[in-house]
Amino acid sequence: MNLHQFKFVQEAVRRNLNLTEAAKALHTSQPGVSKAIIELEEELGVEIFARHGKRLKRITEPGQHVLASIELIMREVGNLKRIGEQFSAQDSGTLSIATTHTQARYVLPVPVAKLREAYPKVNVSLHQGSPDQVARMVIDEVAEIGIATESLADYAELVTLPCYEWQHVLVLPKSHPLADKERIHLEDIASEPIITYHPSFTGRTRIDHAFAQKKLAPRIALEAIDSDVIKTYVRLGLGVGIVAEMAVRDDSNADLVVRPMGHVFGTNIARVAFKRSAYLRNFVFKFAELLSDRLDRNLIAKALAGHHEDYEL
Repeated sequence: MNLHQFKFVQEAVRRNLNLTEAAKALHTSQPGVSKAIIELEEELGVEIFARHGKRLKRITEPGQHVLASIELIMREVGNLKRIGEQFSAQDSGTLSIATTHTQARYVLPVPVAKLREAYPKVNVSLHQGSPDQVARMVIDEVAEIGIATESLADYAELVTLPCYEWQHVLVLPKSHPLADKERIHLEDIASEPIITYHPSFTGRTRIDHAFAQKKLAPRIALEAIDSDVIKTYVRLGLGVGIVAEMAVRDDSNADLVVRPMGHVFGTNIARVAFKRSAYLRNFVFKFAELLSDRLDRNLIAKALAGHHEDYEL
């Protein structure tokens, strides 16, 4: 048996048992993939896949166990490669970060700049997507570290740690009737057209839950994944905006009235995620430490090793 066979089995599963798609992804031929899998099955003495003719139909029960072992082996192979990279180039390489638009735009610029100052030979690659896409990129080793508010803690393949707390804020044009109120309640905005995040982004579930608890139906006028887009439409008078507080910390919001809404929507916790049992290079630990003073190398290493202390904020 060899690593090529393991890769072919993994890719076949990733591609929903479509060997043609698996072969395309691996830049090889479909018959070659099929032959390699059959040879592995013959060597192991079990069928990894049940077939209908030449088509793979499902993973067999012994195949599930084989797949789990392959995942472990390939993860350790990846760790070996990273160990080699670590000790052959202590202060260079690429840090791949998966995150959401809000984190990339408002939270990461300072930590990224500080990392580049500490490790000038390290390149940073930012991958942006939904929280579920962030989780998948870390699991698939497209990224070494993921940062998001939702979803990350829902994946068993990930180790996640709380990074920082934040709340939603209401943004209004200065001419809006609510702009004179210091403390705004849910009932005040229930009848207003609301501009806020798409349901899968930036704590939107807390907003929906707050309205549902009060048995109020929000008038969602526009949904977006980008805080700057939300603020743009607020400025145009399309409604009141609900955004993450990180999005209003700079000087570009002087034309808007900002009111904290933590008393209405509660607080959110941004989390940092790593693939379970992953080997992290020095500058990955350093970047995590730059994200939050709650994170340090020892805490992250203990979490990756499977210790179950309570790391919640």
